[in-house]
Amino acid sequence: MNKKAAIIAGVAIVGLIGAFALSGKNKIQDTEVKGTEVVTVQDENGTIEVSKNPERVVTFDYGTLDILDNMGVDVIGLPKKSVPEYLSKYKDDAYGDVGGLKEPDFEAINELNPDLIIISGRQADMYDKFAEIATTVYLSVDGSDYLNDFSRNLDVLGKIFGKEDFVKENLDNLTKQMDEVKAIAQEKNVNALTTMVDEGSISVFSDKSRFGLIYNQLGVTNKDDKIEESSHGQQVTFEYLVEQNPEYIFVIDKGSATGGEGTAKALFDNDLMKSTDAYKNGKIVYLDSAAWYVVAGGLDSTQTMINNVKDALK
Repeated sequence: MNKKAAIIAGVAIVGLIGAFALSGKNKIQDTEVKGTEVVTVQDENGTIEVSKNPERVVTFDYGTLDILDNMGVDVIGLPKKSVPEYLSKYKDDAYGDVGGLKEPDFEAINELNPDLIIISGRQADMYDKFAEIATTVYLSVDGSDYLNDFSRNLDVLGKIFGKEDFVKENLDNLTKQMDEVKAIAQEKNVNALTTMVDEGSISVFSDKSRFGLIYNQLGVTNKDDKIEESSHGQQVTFEYLVEQNPEYIFVIDKGSATGGEGTAKALFDNDLMKSTDAYKNGKIVYLDSAAWYVVAGGLDSTQTMINNVKDALK
C-alpha cells in the first residue's frame, strides 16, 4: 500500500469509529428519554403494559375519577355533563370536556394529547378508537361480582400510580365494613326489592344486576329470586310490589342520578304503596342515586353505598 492509500484508509477507519461512537451515544440518549418505567396490569381485555405515573390522564369513568381524586392524582379531561355534585370541581375550565359518556369527542381527546385513557363499559365498543390516541385501560364493575371487580380496579390504579399501600388500606377498611353490614342483615334475615324509577316506570333488579352489591356483599335477601337478569332490570307494576310485599324497598331515582328532576317520591306516594309493609314501617329507602347509578366503583361512592344500607338496617 502506497503512502497516499494508507492515509485515505486511516481517515476512513477513524470516520467509521466516530460514526459508531456517535450512533451509540444517540442510542443511549434515546433510551434515557424513552426509558419510562412500565407496569403490567390486568384490565377487562386482559394483560396490558402501561407507563407508570402518566401525567396526562383522561377518564370516562366517574368511579375511576372518584378513586383518582382520593389518590391525589389529577386528570386533564373527562365528560363533564353528568359529573356528580361531589366531584363538581372537575367542571372547571381547567379540565377538558371530552364529550358524553356514550358519545366521546375523539377530536377533543386527541387535542389533549393524553398519556393514558381510562374507559368503562359504556365506551367498551369504541376501545379501538381510544387506543389509536393513547394507551387505553378498560375498567368496569359488574354488580354481581362487585367486590372482586372493585378490588381489581383499585389494584390496577394502585400499580399505575404507585399507590399500592393506599389501595390496601382503603380496600381493607371497606371490605371490613361490608362484612359488618352483611352480618347485621343475615342476623335480622332482611329481605328487600331493589327498584329504579325512570320517570313513570319502575324496574326491579336481580342479584346479578348492577345493584347486586346489596345482596351479594351486604347480605340482604332478594325477595323475588326469579327476577329477569337484565342490565336495565325487569319492569314491574305497583301491584307487583304489593304482592311481593318485601320488608324493605330500596329506590334509585334515575332522574336525579343523571342530573334531572327526581320523580320517585312523588310516584310512590299512592294508596297501593301505602298498603305495603315497607311503607307502613318506614322502610322505603331512597338511596343516593348518583352513587349507585353513575359513580359505582369509586371509593367515596362505595362508602356511600355501604352507609345507605347500614343506616337503613339500624
